[in-house]
Amino acid sequence: MELEDVYRRDLNLLVALKVLIEEGSVSRTAIRLNLSQSAMSRVLGRLRELLGDPLFIRQGQHLQPTQRAIEISHALNEPLESLRILLSPTDFEPKRCKQHFVIATTDYAMQTILPYALPRIYEEAPNISLEFPPLQHEQMLNQLTSEGCDMAICRPTGNIEPLVHEKLGLVSVSCMLSKSHPLADKEITLSDYLAYPHALIAISDGVKALIDTALSGHQKAKTVLRAYHLQAALAIVDKMPLIITVPADLAYLVAEQHDLIVKPLPFEFKPFEYSLIWHPRCEHSAAQIWLRNLLKEECGRLIDKRVLDLGLM
Repeated sequence: MELEDVYRRDLNLLVALKVLIEEGSVSRTAIRLNLSQSAMSRVLGRLRELLGDPLFIRQGQHLQPTQRAIEISHALNEPLESLRILLSPTDFEPKRCKQHFVIATTDYAMQTILPYALPRIYEEAPNISLEFPPLQHEQMLNQLTSEGCDMAICRPTGNIEPLVHEKLGLVSVSCMLSKSHPLADKEITLSDYLAYPHALIAISDGVKALIDTALSGHQKAKTVLRAYHLQAALAIVDKMPLIITVPADLAYLVAEQHDLIVKPLPFEFKPFEYSLIWHPRCEHSAAQIWLRNLLKEECGRLIDKRVLDLGLM
């Protein structure tokens, strides 16, 4: 039987069969299903026609199921129980969740927001699995539909309809220097910034464009390295007087660990919004709502902690 043929059948009849077997009585089944006794008798007739079997033999006041009815009842146990659970309004329990989540993410989010949130994610839901494919801005709609990603973390670069998004917070850009850098104990001027060699770390094309726009009309900075992860810059930071330009939250998280000094940019740079983005198909999933809320809370804590620690309030 094809799926469309199943669709044309009244599957409520199968629920009635289960209740009839449990009750062994048309009248008691009618009460449970809120039907009249005559309507319940018609349901039994339709069941017999659908399944090609008498299904019950009357023994006094009791209905005795046939072997065929018992076999069908056993076969229905698991799918009907699954449907009952599926259709029952229940609170989501992260500890019981075994879902696989796919989050398209930028290098910045992979090095800041996600490591900050992962301990709590796995503490609350130890049985889930996570996958983090690289975000592709031009293909984000495809990633969140046909490619199966559940959500994305990034700075939107244009109109993202029909996708849904929520702001995670403002992200800025900072500089990091080795403590042996000639500017380590000085305020960086714009001429300094343009004169020394640069590394751009976890800076997307969109954010690089914002920096380039802020520096329009000035000579280009000498970029000697552009990479996804800080390790590439750390390999040469003692070999040349490198200015490492990074998202401010990443600088905040790693500078002390790697014995680096954080400096503000020597030019005006407007912080940009980072967002959590998902397809409307995921809007009402309890598991998705839990993960989105957790990521928003942890990102908020990260930003609040940085603001407090750096005395930005």
